[in-house]
Amino acid sequence: MPTLCRDCLTASDAPGRCPACRSPRTVSHPELAALAIAHLDCDAFYAAVEKRDDPSLADRPVIVGGGARGVVSTACYIARLSGVRSAMPMFRALKLCPDAVVIHPRMQHYVKVSREIRAIMLELTPAVEPLSLDEAFLDLTGTERLHHAPPAVLVARLQARIEREIGITASVGLSHNKFLAKIASDLDKPRGLRLIGRGETEDFLARQPVSIIWGVGRATVAALERDGIRTLADLRGRDRRALLLRFGSLGDRLYRLARGEDARRVVADQAPKSISHETTLAEDTSDPDLLRWHLWTLCEQVSARAKAHGLAGATVTLKLKRSDHTILTRRQSLRTPTQMADRLYRTGLPMLRRDMDSAPFRLIGIGLATLSPAHGADAEDDLLAPETARRLAAEQVADRIRARFGQEAISFGRSLR
Repeated sequence: MPTLCRDCLTASDAPGRCPACRSPRTVSHPELAALAIAHLDCDAFYAAVEKRDDPSLADRPVIVGGGARGVVSTACYIARLSGVRSAMPMFRALKLCPDAVVIHPRMQHYVKVSREIRAIMLELTPAVEPLSLDEAFLDLTGTERLHHAPPAVLVARLQARIEREIGITASVGLSHNKFLAKIASDLDKPRGLRLIGRGETEDFLARQPVSIIWGVGRATVAALERDGIRTLADLRGRDRRALLLRFGSLGDRLYRLARGEDARRVVADQAPKSISHETTLAEDTSDPDLLRWHLWTLCEQVSARAKAHGLAGATVTLKLKRSDHTILTRRQSLRTPTQMADRLYRTGLPMLRRDMDSAPFRLIGIGLATLSPAHGADAEDDLLAPETARRLAAEQVADRIRARFGQEAISFGRSLR
């Protein structure tokens, strides 16, 4: 069976240890040279970046997330051994892992690292479809002639290069479509490389739970189980028309994916529809100064992502959650699109002030929508005001300083508490 050593990249026909370097990190598969759709997922990305930047954290459990009433953004694999998971409330995570080092997210820094990884992927193929900062699809069809190696070798090289040059690890799934590639990348984390070939698709999927389908949440799983559908084999036994009548358009998607059918192409540089950040506060607050500080911090995070994607938005959305968990959402349209934190803040602040009578709040968030390429953004209307022009010019200078000397090189007064 075709076998590839993931350490020295030696190809052989004998499963087991590599005959050249004796490494046990080999992958064997009958379709090793034929599969070309990859899904790359960085392992515990935020936590991995923090450990890379601070080697003293290497052997310690690390949780990246909010305060005691926030949620876990990412937990390293040591913390996961205690049961900590992404999106878990922080108070629960700290009960499970009281020795964890908790680090507040540094979104601008993670964006920078993500862009470095993206640049490496684009050297292999222009067909890179980002899903988030830490994962992307790659279509490696036709790249063998250019790089003189099949896709399996290319993704093994990619993993090694990310580990060597970026200092974090990634897992890769390789298959004949996006649905199966994403599933494969989760099968052997961290540092995994798994393949799902055409010949094994039917047998592999038959024993999988319906929850393995991307986007099928608890409510859908419960509805399927009420109908006696627990596995993809159960789904295959149902008539397509019956699934359409029962679940609408989702029924057709369930029918196709249960059979491993996914005709979606890898779409390069698919722009996000919106960019937003929110934070759950340590305690309910009516303190306007504290809320303004959080608003500015969130505006900087949204701005950093917009700049990283080269996008600007013409709609600003403020989200507030009251102590009784009711949510207030306010929107404001801009005359010209923006990607600047200052304009986000000056648009969101009046909306916050108008809702202060509804305080205390337990969550605040800010978002940017109606996105478009940033060329020409922030160039009109508000720039006619000299004070606004000075603010935006100062932010642009700060961006250049950070790009050269790092994110911590300069801060605005609004960032101080």
